[in-house]
Amino acid sequence: MHKESIFLIGPMGAGKSTVGRVLAEKLGYEFVDSDHDIEEKTGATIPMIFDIEGEAGFRHREEESIDELTQLSETIVATGGGVVLSEENRKHLRSRGFVVYLKSTVESLVQRTKHDRNRPLLQTANPEKVLADILVEREPFYLEVADLVIETEHASAYRVVKEIIETLEEQNIA
Repeated sequence: MHKESIFLIGPMGAGKSTVGRVLAEKLGYEFVDSDHDIEEKTGATIPMIFDIEGEAGFRHREEESIDELTQLSETIVATGGGVVLSEENRKHLRSRGFVVYLKSTVESLVQRTKHDRNRPLLQTANPEKVLADILVEREPFYLEVADLVIETEHASAYRVVKEIIETLEEQNIA
């Protein structure tokens, strides 16, 4: 089965945007970050949307964005970390493209996100606990929709991209 678009899933800080940009360049695909898509459409930052509409409002906007983005062809989509919380999103991801779960440890995610103020869920006294709780909640969903799981903890974006491309070639997808 030929799946044209590739969707990158995983927790915040796993490297979805970084890997997505490199992968798109290597494959000659378009690259879209779903959070940036939402920001462009609303004219508001993700933290602002969370402040005004709450997480539920953001998740509704995310569903609309994912529905649109997963219908594009030859596109790499870096999704938000919570995209898998919605059954609708999981259905679209599974049925409309090749899904790569970029997996990382809590410790690695804490290091990668500790200076990022654009992550509303981490603006807390204990971001490590928040990340650990998020992983416990979302890991089963990441695994449910993933066609490929790649550990990103000790891997450069280029090594991750190489592994994705090798898998796509083996499966006659790219």
